[in-house]
Amino acid sequence: MKTIPGLALVGEDLVQVEQRMREAPHENIEPLITAIDTILNSGGKRVRPALALLTNRFYRPTEDKVISLAAAVEMLHTATLVHDDLIDNALLRRGNPTLNAIWSPGATVLTGDFLFAWAANLAAQTEHMRVMSIFSRTLMVICSGEIRQLFQRFWREQTHQDYERRIFAKTASLFAAATEAAAVLASAPEPEVGALRDYGHQLGMAFQIVDDVLDFVGSSREMGKPVGSDMRQGIVTLPILYYLDLHPDDELLTRIFEGHADNGVVEAAVAHIRQAGAVDAALDDARFYVQRAQAALTGFPANGYRQAMLDLADFVVQRRV
Repeated sequence: MKTIPGLALVGEDLVQVEQRMREAPHENIEPLITAIDTILNSGGKRVRPALALLTNRFYRPTEDKVISLAAAVEMLHTATLVHDDLIDNALLRRGNPTLNAIWSPGATVLTGDFLFAWAANLAAQTEHMRVMSIFSRTLMVICSGEIRQLFQRFWREQTHQDYERRIFAKTASLFAAATEAAAVLASAPEPEVGALRDYGHQLGMAFQIVDDVLDFVGSSREMGKPVGSDMRQGIVTLPILYYLDLHPDDELLTRIFEGHADNGVVEAAVAHIRQAGAVDAALDDARFYVQRAQAALTGFPANGYRQAMLDLADFVVQRRV
């Protein structure tokens, strides 16, 4: 995989973040220890904790507390993935078996719950009430986004605005929390806290749009799941919305949203969406959000950390996985 810009600047800190994430009290429950190690070893990009670390470095770093914050952000993300895989009945993630594929639904839910609790414990280690408030608010927003997505499956009448609200809740809200909380922890001036939160918000929107695009243009080998996986589950993403703008009565999508589609129908729909320019239109939106993210950093010192965050934004729309 292509090297992610900015991570080298905080590489040593990310090592500490990994260690902090593995310090959870497991009460000597061997299956839980094994499950958490497997989840944490599954190859996540660690973009979210890197954002917290880079943001904090704009100021006097808060050392140990920002490590806990970055670990809390990534652990919260990890917990959501465990529950997402169960909800989606996903058996693979990044090409590896999910916990859902190995354990019972009850054990999987409880493991996700444990990770949520451990994430909250890590956030509490910052000993900062406002950071805890940001963390708890974000958890509620993420859960509301996942609930909204669950109840909007196979609903083709969704609008672009519906989509934007959903991806802010499920993805961009945590990016925004990472940068906002890190700035708050560093006692940044309020206008700068707002600008850094905006950077995270816009970057997170672009990140999710690209994820949704890769569901149509990535390969199964790269993605670790079948192409068109979201569409198979009835999740209406931005390429689908742009395609429906052009072909509102498309027969293939009608069959998919009515739950009567086999692999051939899904593959044909993926090909049509690729050919119709819907993927390019969605990528244009992602680039727009990246430009807004980079604009939010305009007033910050032109140092290595700012450049790393600018480069990270460019990477988001260039990545293949």
